Amino acid sequence: MRLIGMLDSPYVRRVAVSLKFMGLPFSHESVSVFRHYDHFASINPVVKAPTLVTDEGVVLMDSTLILDYAQRLAAPERRLALAGLAGYARGQRIVGLALAACEKAVQIVYEHNLRPAEKRHQPWLDRVSGQLRTAWGLIEGEIGSENGWLCGQRILAPDIAVATAWSFCRSKGVVAEAMPGDYPALGKFVARAEALPEFAGTPPD
Repeated sequence: MRLIGMLDSPYVRRVAVSLKFMGLPFSHESVSVFRHYDHFASINPVVKAPTLVTDEGVVLMDSTLILDYAQRLAAPERRLALAGLAGYARGQRIVGLALAACEKAVQIVYEHNLRPAEKRHQPWLDRVSGQLRTAWGLIEGEIGSENGWLCGQRILAPDIAVATAWSFCRSKGVVAEAMPGDYPALGKFVARAEALPEFAGTPPD
């Protein structure tokens, strides 16, 4: 399998880290949707990162859909979804919050880096920043034992989604400025995750 996209994207990094935890071999190609647009389009005409090219040559996109496919390839003991309806629902809620934080963070980054300063709409930035802080506050409330993970003793999909999203937010100054709240449990949680080889061996570009 080929994973296409830059690891400074939280969505691409989420897929790469997840594939490693699932023990699925893949090659990674650092292709930018901005700097390498034509090359990316030759792989996926929609130019959406992440893109996964399966061993059969099928082109998949969207991190959640890619990981849904990967779950079907992984050995049962390496899969990242929770078993049981109640556990699965809680896990999906946390993943949804992490992806919402990603979405709002990317909107803030684009607003600052792509839109001319005179055309920025501060009420929109204020609204998005508030949504970002709310998402992290709700996730902060989900952090449990320092020795375990969000949904048990093994890293699963919610942990990876939260860690990659948080690290992306902390790496972008304009996003960090929009998050004045204090999230001590989240900081410790993500530091433990980032120390694991699957994360440390997949640093942002």
